[in-house]
Parts: sequence; structure tokens; C-alpha cells
Amino acid sequence: MTQQPFELPHFYMPYPARLNPHVDEARAHSAEWAREMGMLEGSGIWEQADLEAHDYGLLCAYTHPECDGPALSLITDWYVWVFFFDDHFLEIFKRTQDRAGGKAYLDRLPLFMPMDLSTPMPEPQNPVEAGLADLWTRTVPSMSADWRRRFAVATEHLLNESLWELSNINEGRVANPVEYIEMRRKVGGAPWSSGLVEYARAEVPASVAESRPLRVLMETFSDAVHLRNDLFSYQREVEDEGELSNGVLVLETFFGCTTQEAADTVNDVLTSRLHQFEHTALTEVPALALEKGLTPQEVAAVAAYTQGLQDWQSGGHEWHMRSSRYMNARAESTAPWKALTGPGTSAADVGALLAAAGAERLRAYTHVPFQKVGPSRLPDFYMPFQVELSPHLNATRTRLTGWVHRMGMLQEGVWDEDKLAAYDLPLCSAGLDPDATPEALDLSAQWLAWGTYGDDYYPLVFGHRRDLAAARLTTQRLAACMPLAGEEATVPLNGMERGLVDLWARTTAEMTPEARRGLKDAVNVMTESWVWELSNQLQNRIPDPVDYLEMRRATFGSDLTLSLCRMGNGPAVPPEVYRSGPVRSLENAAVDYACLLNDVFSYQKEIEYEGEIHNAILVVQNFFGIDYPTALAVVHDLMTQRMQQFEHVAAHELPIVYEDFGLSDEAREAMGNYVVDLQNWLAGILNWHREVDRYKAEYLSRRAHGFLPDRPPAVPVLS
Repeated sequence: MTQQPFELPHFYMPYPARLNPHVDEARAHSAEWAREMGMLEGSGIWEQADLEAHDYGLLCAYTHPECDGPALSLITDWYVWVFFFDDHFLEIFKRTQDRAGGKAYLDRLPLFMPMDLSTPMPEPQNPVEAGLADLWTRTVPSMSADWRRRFAVATEHLLNESLWELSNINEGRVANPVEYIEMRRKVGGAPWSSGLVEYARAEVPASVAESRPLRVLMETFSDAVHLRNDLFSYQREVEDEGELSNGVLVLETFFGCTTQEAADTVNDVLTSRLHQFEHTALTEVPALALEKGLTPQEVAAVAAYTQGLQDWQSGGHEWHMRSSRYMNARAESTAPWKALTGPGTSAADVGALLAAAGAERLRAYTHVPFQKVGPSRLPDFYMPFQVELSPHLNATRTRLTGWVHRMGMLQEGVWDEDKLAAYDLPLCSAGLDPDATPEALDLSAQWLAWGTYGDDYYPLVFGHRRDLAAARLTTQRLAACMPLAGEEATVPLNGMERGLVDLWARTTAEMTPEARRGLKDAVNVMTESWVWELSNQLQNRIPDPVDYLEMRRATFGSDLTLSLCRMGNGPAVPPEVYRSGPVRSLENAAVDYACLLNDVFSYQKEIEYEGEIHNAILVVQNFFGIDYPTALAVVHDLMTQRMQQFEHVAAHELPIVYEDFGLSDEAREAMGNYVVDLQNWLAGILNWHREVDRYKAEYLSRRAHGFLPDRPPAVPVLS
């Protein structure tokens, strides 16, 4: 017997697995269906014995314990199809490293998922196409158009991102942890699985399907499913298939640790994601239901969907323990306190459950604020780009002071001229866009001032008053300050609203409706993320690491920055190019570097003087139970790898995007300029952090400690 590369850890699994009584019906049906589709004898991929050993009927019976027999059979057919696709793509394209053939193969599959079933499909050319055509036709008539769209997108991500895995195999490249989590969601298929949970249990109301709480439920579900699979499949994927997309290998490479240590850390992240799932389900989802005014039937649908995701977690774990596809020898015997045996009992280990859940969950709520940490430690940052400054910098400094005065931001007790000068936001704009006209540089500096003021305003005003309701109302009013179709903007009550009304009118005057909507969405994402920070602040809850990194992009105003950067490219670059995986990867890598950079510089300001909990170094300290210098080293390593990923995507992946989309010379030049804009943004942000007083110990000791507004700014009053 081949020796296992590590011992499987004890998994946190608080939901007992249940078995659907129609399991034998689903097994028999899926075997007949797979043969009819051409997936068994003669396919070169599976024989009957392979399908029986994998036992996808058991997987679906565990993960969908409450649906009826026909629904379970249909869902099982979907899983037979997706696993066959995975093995088929591996044999035909990954093992041969045939990216061109793989792309042509994947480009045809969306043709078998028409939104309107009256649209004719092409003749299937292989079992994957035949299976998809049959399944789509049998599934979508009972679901809404909104569900069809979301499920089709998840399916396309699942299929298309296989090219990313293939590219990494071709290059011998192991992803960094943040990149891996993002791409694994698409490649691993759990968002796709959540769509089938809706089919089996209840469809999520369209009014909340895209909201943060429902997105987090799906993403935490996805991450936990994928990380669990990575632990069970490491031996098969890494040692047999040469696969590089495995979370254990990713952390083994990133930390330079043993395989066992990496596996244990993956399990810690898995546990944290399940804790985040529970936190979201119990706190954010009920608040969302009230905010959106969901009907009792809609609330019941969300609850059924949530329970369906829990069933998938426990059922998927139970199946992994039994399937011949995975490394599961000695899995149950490694926990000496485990007494129960048999199907459905792996989650009933109460002693181990309490041991796994207690310390980690409690630690997130026990941070003592305002601890003295000393001046922020600054490592030797990796920055391959040179900063350039606009020649209009000094003039913009003068004009910004006048604008902030006119908007009323210096009369509310949050900022004064001394603070505005210490923050020197025009210096940041001068580095971000060194070629800007004086008017464009003024506008950039004013947007930065407005966003920074709001970021300071929310915790200072609403946080100290513990007034989450007023923060939510303020956020709604800010959204109303950005009219889309010529309607009157809300009459501003305070400096933040007045500033946004002015910026919106000047920025969007020449914009297309689509660009205007994109900019408004970007601002809304930022302001709503400030409410998320407040909610955590009121609970004294340090966020889960993955949730923090993803929300940090929002709190930093990244979507707003990217929207403003894209404005200069005009219509030459099609929107679908910006939505492509490599471009999003490029942007996220740049944004993460900037966000983490800010956390490194602002550590003393936030931890010692503001009692803040939203800082990557603190999040890493809390998660691993380590000290400041050690956590800083982890964050610095991640920063470096994100910058290296930015360079990698720009050099190796964007040229492929240009070819895949057949971009014109004008569009390629525009994308090249966009990359340069992001490079300037990165170099300019580092230069700004190094130069300004906002984060320096001397300034903080003079201005930050104990600073509160001398009077409350004008805020909305709840009627």
C-alpha cells in the first residue's frame, strides 16, 4: 500500500450527515444514464467499475438528503457529468498540455446552455456535450430566468477556469494562497453545487441572491468544500496526476513547511470558513431579511437553502470518507476519542467538536483594543515600478483645501486643516496619475479626500456612538446622492453628502449610462463595506482571514479606483475583457498589494490609537496565534507574492487574453496603458505612505490619541 503523505486532521463538522432513502434509485439511474451518454465502456475514461467505485449516487444521497427520487436522480446525473468532465479534460488536455485544444473544447460548451430552450443546440460531439445538453433540457424548465443565468455563469466558470489550471501545469507554477482561494471556487465547482442545492431545496429570491450575506454563504460553503477535498485528494492529485492546484501544496510552498503542517493549516482555514458561514447565517442573513422586507415564504426559502448547504458539508465529508477516489485510510481511527462508527456518525463526535471549535472561535472576540505596539515596522517592500509625480501637485494642494472647506468637511469635528495637510492626498493623486491634466488631478485628489474622510467618519462618528442604524441610513442616503437617469440628487445634509453630490455631477457628466452605473456600484460597495466594519467593531470580532482580505478591497475603495482608471480607456476595450479571469486576477493582485501595504503602515495608528480590528497583521496574529513581527513577515511575504503575480499576469496571461478575444491594436494599446496606470497606482501609493505624516509615530502621538469630534456632525435622524 502506498504510504500516505500526511495523516488526515480531525475535521470540524457540526452537522450530522443524513442519507436520502432514494440512494439505490439514483445509483441505478445514473449508471444507465452515463452509459447512454457514452461515458462508460469505449469512452477511454471510465468503465462501469470506475463509476461504481466512485459512487456518485452515495455522494448525492448524502449531500441532498431530503429531495424526492426523481430530483435525486437528476442531481446525481449532474455530478456524474461534472466528474466525468474533470477526468475527461485531464486525460485529453491536461496530460497532453494541449491548451489550444482545451480552449476550443470549452468554447463549445455554453452552446448547450441556452437561456431560452427554444434556441437550437448543436449536435453533441462527445459525452460531455451530450450530457450537458440532456441535463440542461431536463433541469431549467422548473427554475426562474434569474437562476438559469446564475447557474449558467457558475457552470461556465467551472469549465473555463480549467484553462487556468492547465496554464499553471504548463508553467510549473504553484499559485499564492489568495489567488488559489479565488480560482478554486470557480474551478472546484462548489458555487455550481450551490445552484443544485437551490434546485433540490428552494430557489433564493432574486432580490437577495447577489447580496453580501448570500454571497458569503455560498463562498464559505465553497471554500470549505474545496479545502476538504484538497485534503482528501492530495495524494491522487499531487503525487499521481502532477496537479498543482491543491490547497495543501499551496500552503506547503508558501510557508516552506512540511506537508503535515500545511495539511493542518488547511484544516484550520476550513474550520474558520465554517465559523464564518455560521456567523453569516445567524447575524447577517436575518438583518438582510428585515432590510429587504422578505416575505415569510422568501425567508423560508433562504432558510431551506442555508440548511441545504449545511447538508452538503456534512454529506460531502461522509462521502469523502468512503469513496475510492480519495485518500481516506485510517481517517476515522486517528481520533482516539471517537467512539461512534458507521454512516452519519463522523459529525457526532461531541468532544472533538468542542475541542476544535472553542479556542479558535473565542479568540476572534477577545482582542483587547488600544494595546501599545510601538511604531509600525516597515519591511523592505518589493516594488518593481518607479514613482513619477505630476507637475501640477502644488497647485492641486491649494485647490483641494478650498474644495474641502466649501464642502463643509473641515467644520464637523472629524478633520481640520492640520489633518488635511498631514494626509497630503494630492501627493497620492500625483503619483497615481502623473500625466493628468490639472482638472483631472484635482478631481482625483477630491475623490481620495472624500473616500478617506468617509473611512475616518464612519468609525469615529457611528462606531463610538454604537449607532449601526444611523450608519445604514447614511449609506442609503449616499447612494441617493448619485442619480443615474437625470433625477434630482438628494439634498445634502453634511460634508460627506455635499462632497459626493459635487463629485458625482462633475465625474459622470460625459459618462455612458453603463459607466455611470458601474461607478455608482463601486461607491456603494465601498460605503456598504464601512457598515460591515462597524458591525464587526460593535461585536469586537476580528474577521476570518479570507473574508477580511476580500472585504478589504471594498473598504479600500478598490472598485472605485479601478473604475476611475478604466475611464481613460474609452470603448476600445470590450467589457467582457475586464470581466475575464486574468484581468480580474491582475487587478486583485494590485489591489491586495495596496491594501496590505496600507495595513503595514497603519498598524500602530489602528491598533494602538484607534482600537481598530480591521488590519491584516492583526487578523494573521489572531488566526495563527503569533506575535506582531511573525505576522508582519507573513503579510510581507503575501504582498511580495501578490506583486509577483501582478507581473506574471501582465507578462504571460494578458497576451493570451488579447488573442482569445481577438483584440484590435487600439484595444491592446488601451490595455497596455491600463497596466501602466495600475503600475503608477502601486508605486504612487507606496510613495505616499512613506512620505505623509498620517501614519508616523510622531504625528500620531500628537494628534491621534483620544481624538474625538468636539461636536457630532449632522447625521440623518430616524423618524
